[in-house]
Amino acid sequence: MKINIYYGARGLIGDPTLYVLNKIQEVLRELNVSVERYDLYEFKNNIVTLPQTLKDVDGVILATTVEWYGIGGYMQQFLDSCWLYGDKEKISNIYMCPVVMATTYGEHDAMKSLVEAWEILGGRPVTGICGYIADVSELEQNAGYARVIEKRTEDMYRSVNQKMPIFPNSNHAVKQKVTFTQSLNLTPQEAEQLSELASDDLYVQKQKEDIQELASMFKDLMNVKEPDSTMFLQELRERFHPQPGFEAVYKFIMPQSNLPLVVKVNHTEMECYYGDVDDFDVEMQVSADVMNDIMQGNMTFQKAFMSGDMKMKGDFKILRTLDLLYN
Repeated sequence: MKINIYYGARGLIGDPTLYVLNKIQEVLRELNVSVERYDLYEFKNNIVTLPQTLKDVDGVILATTVEWYGIGGYMQQFLDSCWLYGDKEKISNIYMCPVVMATTYGEHDAMKSLVEAWEILGGRPVTGICGYIADVSELEQNAGYARVIEKRTEDMYRSVNQKMPIFPNSNHAVKQKVTFTQSLNLTPQEAEQLSELASDDLYVQKQKEDIQELASMFKDLMNVKEPDSTMFLQELRERFHPQPGFEAVYKFIMPQSNLPLVVKVNHTEMECYYGDVDDFDVEMQVSADVMNDIMQGNMTFQKAFMSGDMKMKGDFKILRTLDLLYN
């Protein structure tokens, strides 16, 4: 027979749960039971792999200490991992004895949480050990407490050894009818491999980066708009006022188009089109609405820049000349 112990508290000196577990281990060894203990705080970086240790066990002891509220994060994380990556068929045949010692109020609620969690996982809970111990010396000096621990441990041993039947409970029935969780339909081997990958921080970080990159790529694909090859071109040609001796290349970047609007001025000649250009004097980022206001004479290029409606880089003097070219 093999029984695993999962201790979910912090391992502090004076923790009454540690005393209880040591007594339990002594009794089980006297009964020739193979015992393996996992202090979850030592496995905090790979708790998700621990459901794999349930493969060849007949029973488990889930032990924790209520220091302020509830069963604690390590134990909750272990139970979450059992739900996500554990072999439910194997868990359904595993007996579980809860051990909860409290140094504050709440030991009964914590024990109830462990029992209900194991029932929802499909396992078989048996009578456990629960108590409020303000000072561990109370346990050490009271022989009656030691007898209680021995008796409960022997009861667990008999339940596991004799494969005692467990009455059906409503948690199983409710889970089957109303618990609709996302299921990956993984085999035990696939779940084991997934739990190993989930504990690999570098792998998880790489997956998050890949997902973010894919999400960004699809977002860009969905937001791409075909350029309007005629937007503002007619207005620019009609409102052009040549400035003798002036040459410049302007590049307008608008969110409404995936190609820049290029305006090339060469003395009295002006060319405008949608495309790209490497050499330019001024680059502007402006919305189509602001550009339309400028074309309608409701705003100037300089005012749009000064008010923050347009961003630019390049020669500010050449930007100001735009208001002379399109007055």
